[in-house]
Amino acid sequence: MLSKNKIKFFNSLKLRKFRIKHNLFLAEGEKLVFNLLQSEIKPKYILTTSKELIPTEKYYNFEVFELTVSDIKKISQLKTPPSVIGIFEIPDYKINFAEIENSLSIYCDDIQNPGNLGTIIRTADWFGIGTVFCSENTVDVYNSKTIQASMGSIASVKIHYINKSYFFSSLNNKIPVYGTFLKGDNIYNAKLSKSGIIIIGNEGKGISEDLNSYITNRLFIPDFNTKIKSAESLNASVAAAVVCSEFKRRK
Repeated sequence: MLSKNKIKFFNSLKLRKFRIKHNLFLAEGEKLVFNLLQSEIKPKYILTTSKELIPTEKYYNFEVFELTVSDIKKISQLKTPPSVIGIFEIPDYKINFAEIENSLSIYCDDIQNPGNLGTIIRTADWFGIGTVFCSENTVDVYNSKTIQASMGSIASVKIHYINKSYFFSSLNNKIPVYGTFLKGDNIYNAKLSKSGIIIIGNEGKGISEDLNSYITNRLFIPDFNTKIKSAESLNASVAAAVVCSEFKRRK
C-alpha cells in the first residue's frame, strides 16, 4: 500500500516543473513500460497490480510496489487504469555531431501538440531514424500524452532539446537541411540524400523564419485532390511520415 506522500509524489510528476525537479517521468501500460525496461532509460519505481507481471531479475534495480486497482486509479491518467505504471529517470543523451553527419535526423521546430510530437517519434522509430531534435519551445516529450502517443518508441529514439541557432550553426555546412513548405521542390522529384536534417515546422506557423538561412533544400508535398480543395496543408505528424517514407524509399 502506498502512503499519501508517495501518491502525492507520483502525481506531482504529471507536471513539467516536478518532472524537471526530480528528473523523472511517468509511463503507463505493460507494453510501454516493458519497452522502456529494455532500453537505456533507467527505471526508478514500478507500480503494479501484480508483482508477477514484473520480471525484475532481467532489468535494472528498482523498487516495485504492488497496489490495488483503487490505488492505481489515484495515479493513472488513463480512462481505464493499467496494470503497470513505471517511473523512469529522464535520460541525458549526449549529442554527437560527427554521428549526425552520417545519418538522417528530424528537427521539431516549436511543435505544440503532444500527440503530434509522440507520433513523430513513433514515425522516426518506424523508419529507423534514431534521433529527434526539438527546439526549446517544443512541447515536453515527457508529457504523458506525448509518451502515450509514441507507443513505446520513446524507448528507441533519442530526444534532444537544443537551442535552434546553436544547433544549426554547429552543423557541418555540408550537411543538407530539408524543410517542408507550401512552395518548393516536389518531394517525389527532388534529389534526396541518405543523411541530413528534416525540419518539421509548427502546426500553425510552419517553419520559423529564423531557420530559413540554414535550409538548403525546400520540399513540397503535392496534393492529389483533383476536385475542389478543402485541405490547406497536412498535419505536422502526417507530413513527417510522408517525408520520412520518401527518404527511406529512395535508400
